Order: sequence, then structure tokens, then C-alpha cells
Amino acid sequence: MPRLWGQEASGNCYKVKLLASHLGVPLEWVRIDVTKGESRTPAFLAMSPAGQVPLLRCDDGSMLAESGAILWYLGEGTRFVPQDKLAVARMFQWMFFEQYRVEPNIATSRYWIHLLSAPARFRDQIAAKRDPGLAALAVMESHLGHADGFPGGALSLGDIALYGYVHCAEARRRASRCGRRRAMSRRPPRDRAARRTGGRKAGRVRVDPL
Repeated sequence: MPRLWGQEASGNCYKVKLLASHLGVPLEWVRIDVTKGESRTPAFLAMSPAGQVPLLRCDDGSMLAESGAILWYLGEGTRFVPQDKLAVARMFQWMFFEQYRVEPNIATSRYWIHLLSAPARFRDQIAAKRDPGLAALAVMESHLGHADGFPGGALSLGDIALYGYVHCAEARRRASRCGRRRAMSRRPPRDRAARRTGGRKAGRVRVDPL
């Protein structure tokens, strides 16, 4: 069974759990607290030299980092990837947009505020991220004026990638609300048999809202 190292509050980890839940792919879960340096230990760095989560161990033992790469690994050949070549390219366009425009602004601010609980310490940095974050949401809002998703049509990896952080953005713009309704309405029921795990113990993945 594939094993996923991650942190519950991470939107990047949440994307992977959400896709796996949709696909019915079982994952073992190992909690890593990045705020306590658990992703910087020699043992973890031996698996992930960049010291980042999520980290997936595939069935053959290979390690795969970066949320977008993991989404593609799990999602290729499934209903979450369009059949049309241009639609696939546009799906990747939104996945790259998420990493370049959403993650550096909305996700970073969320990390300072909610994971580090240090909004005062990072007040100036958070203020500097606000306008670029709102601009990213505005681009999404504009797109949703003529499409029902990213890129549109059936739920795709682009929707999953954007939903990870946009659904918990404090600015409740239409892009956030629509993305939340779209993904949540299609999210499978919570696995009642799944259990939370504490510390470094592995367990089955449970998908809860961030």
C-alpha cells in the first residue's frame, strides 16, 4: 500500500488525500509536523532531500515529492484527466497557476497565521501577500464567469489542486465559494473505518476539511 507523509493542516497534503479518497486509493498516513522540524531530520531528508511534504512512497518503494507530481501519478488515466490534448494542457495550466500565484500568497499567509500562530510577527509579509492573493482569486473568478471549473467540464486535477488552499482562503470571493461547492459536492463520504494517528505512527488516510 502506498504511504503518504504529510501534515493535516497542509493544503498540499490535503489535495493528495482528497484525490486518493475520490479514487478509492488506500494510503497509509504518517504525520509529519514541519513546525517541529520533523521534515528536516536526517532520516526524512534521506527520503526527501528538499525536506518537504507531501511525500509519497509508491508501491514499488520509489519516493515521489511535490503535490502536483503526486496528483499526476495518482490521477493519470482516471476520470480526473481530460481526454482532449488541449484540455489536458489547460488542466496543467491551472495546476501551474496554483503553484505560482495561489500557493506563494494564500498558502504562505495561511502558514504564518494558522500553523505558526504568528500573525503579528509576520504582519508586514502577510500584508504584502494580500493583493497578489486577491489578484489570483480574481483571475479564477473571471474564469468561472464562462466555465464551471478548471479547466471546465468534468472535475479534474486542476480543480483538486486549486481547491487545496482556495477553499480556506479568508477572502470569501466567488472563486472560493464556487470551488468549495464544486469539490465538496463530489467528495465521497468520509471513511468511517479510517482512524487518526498520532505521532509518527502510520494509519489509514482520513479526509477532513482543513
